[in-house]
Amino acid sequence: MDRFPLTRAAALERLERFVPRAGSAYAARRNLVDPQGNHANVSRLSAALRRRLIGEDEVVQSVLAAHRLDKCEKFLAEVFWRTYWKGWLEQRPGVWSAYLADVSAFHPGTMIAEAMAGRTGIDAFDHWARELAATGYLHNWARMQVASIWIFTLGLPWQLGAQWFLEKLVDADPASNTLSWRWVAGLHTPGKTYLADADRIAAMTGGRFRPEGLARVARTPEAASPLPRTPLRTAIALDPALPTLVLLTPEDCSLETVLPDLDVRAVVVADDLAANEWDRMALDDAALRAAAHWQCPVGVANPVAFAALHGCRQVVTGFAPVGPVAAALDALRSRLAANGMVLAEHQRTWDRLCWPHCGKGFFNLKSEIPRLLDQLRPMRSPLSVCLP
Repeated sequence: MDRFPLTRAAALERLERFVPRAGSAYAARRNLVDPQGNHANVSRLSAALRRRLIGEDEVVQSVLAAHRLDKCEKFLAEVFWRTYWKGWLEQRPGVWSAYLADVSAFHPGTMIAEAMAGRTGIDAFDHWARELAATGYLHNWARMQVASIWIFTLGLPWQLGAQWFLEKLVDADPASNTLSWRWVAGLHTPGKTYLADADRIAAMTGGRFRPEGLARVARTPEAASPLPRTPLRTAIALDPALPTLVLLTPEDCSLETVLPDLDVRAVVVADDLAANEWDRMALDDAALRAAAHWQCPVGVANPVAFAALHGCRQVVTGFAPVGPVAAALDALRSRLAANGMVLAEHQRTWDRLCWPHCGKGFFNLKSEIPRLLDQLRPMRSPLSVCLP
């Protein structure tokens, strides 16, 4: 897993090595997919960003310290795409609920099992299905081809394809994953589908793959009526004066770098919210850094009991976007309240500033990028001056 950093130190080192290639080299080569899995044309920081081992602001500011904006805009756009998906789903949480209901209603059959195992006879698809199983990773451009072939050539439900990726990808994110599959299917932007093309696949893989029999027509799956847009949820403010337990979840594994001064008495690692071994690796790293930073007990325990044991009156965690962790924290909030404690959240400035521009199409956020960068620039110093 060293190719996909799951500690903060490894992520910072990866970023430092990638920064020189984040400009024109990235723009020219980012969609080239190496069939051998050597994905050196992209940053491979997604697993770390997914768990906030490093922040988007840290990545962006390091890149801007080395490149002019016009030279690195392609890379920055990809960072903002991740933010866009999260902000969009925050304003339409019903899309996530509907997806979960659909997954529960489907009964996967033999054809789906064969596709996941890479036994369809479609060379590119089968290679990438096996790569996903072996490594937990696919190049983003390959993900688009796999999703398109799954939906339009194989005629399989997009929801089960999205669930496959969610379970197997090292950087699986509820928003980016679900909404990217919907985008390919033509459900995110009505009338706009993504149809895989054999010649394009050949060009992007250096001629290694030229799949035959791909769908020539993209038929958008049936979907329920669009769900209404809802206001962004407001983070529950923390009280710096209260004795505090910090709760580490897979949604934010570097809270010690962003939380204000607090009276932190203890830290709990939410191991029960880890979906896989990769989450646990990130949480283990987060726990070590938290113990060193706050010099307090760190445990894998019931947060209600651990908070009470250490005299804490509030539990502080990172803001959890729509997804499994957010649902679990809602349940925890009620248990804490019954014991006279508050579950407060730290929402990163990046999300607070960007998400209001994510309710429509990506262009609405993209047009705001220069202004957002001006607002975000003072947040931290470039990492080049603080790398370990």
